[in-house]
Amino acid sequence: MIPERSLEVLRAIVQDFISSNQPVGSKSLLNRHPLGVSAATIRNDMALLEEEELIAAPHTSSGRIPTEKGYRLFVDQLSDVKSLSPAERSAIENFMNAANDLDEIVDRTARSLSQLTNTLALVQYPSLGRSAVRHIELIPLSDSRVLLMLIADSGRIQQLQVESDVRLEDDLIQEVRGRLNGMLAGVQLSAVESRLSELEQEFSPERRPFVREVIAGLLSLVDANRQEKIVISGAANLVRRDEDFSGELSKVLEAIEEQVVLLKLIDELHADQHGVGLRIGSELGVAGLNHASIVVSGYENRGTEVAKLGVLGPTRMDYSQNIASVRAVARYLSKTLESHS
Repeated sequence: MIPERSLEVLRAIVQDFISSNQPVGSKSLLNRHPLGVSAATIRNDMALLEEEELIAAPHTSSGRIPTEKGYRLFVDQLSDVKSLSPAERSAIENFMNAANDLDEIVDRTARSLSQLTNTLALVQYPSLGRSAVRHIELIPLSDSRVLLMLIADSGRIQQLQVESDVRLEDDLIQEVRGRLNGMLAGVQLSAVESRLSELEQEFSPERRPFVREVIAGLLSLVDANRQEKIVISGAANLVRRDEDFSGELSKVLEAIEEQVVLLKLIDELHADQHGVGLRIGSELGVAGLNHASIVVSGYENRGTEVAKLGVLGPTRMDYSQNIASVRAVARYLSKTLESHS
């Protein structure tokens, strides 16, 4: 059990090291923090923290820096997570409100989060199993061609052109559109294929070729949602922090290129007492990310979590600021999706 005063010293060391990137000594702690004890007492506390492997000396006779274990205890003991300033909140909201569709919403979210935290931002697209059909549209483009649009409740809009070998009558287009919306509105994308299995038989033989083409097009749009996708922004922020990755930045960049690895990592993270999922260093279990930390939060659409977003940066990150930023941006993204649904 670490005494509260020693924990206070640990918090001060972590905060000073995050801000300065310099080993922290007892003298600088006295100068910067109202600890109310002597230098000798602080040295005793630092000796205890070092014995518990919460801090370490990078060089002989130097100050101390937090270890991975020290960062973890610091985060677990956080009692006050910073709030975003009114200006930051307003900038996020205005930037995201200017988006017109899901792709732009996700892109703007990633850029906003990256700029806010000076880290790498990760925004996962809503997955197939969590999205449903909101509407299907068929728009005539010519006598033999229509534009097929799939609009999901996540806000994503997909489209493709469908060709017909025969002249398309307005009543056929309207009937196909009506039947599709009647049977699919509100249905999970993962269940669309099974719902369409009997649709072709409901039309006369001469109309079935067009119906088959529409079904094939619709299933191809649904299938595009099966590919889980993640948008990344801010790799340059990691490059500027090269020294924080102990010469392993190239391995970090290689790891984040593997979207499957990132998606698996994000999916495994669940909210803790701060409302985010957070892993530090070796806790990530990913080769090349031993000097990195990740903070993740889920975002919602109409009250249901549809995917996650977060930030990845060095273990020497501002945890309080980044937790607050990830939570705030997740809330704004949820709000934006709601307004576009």
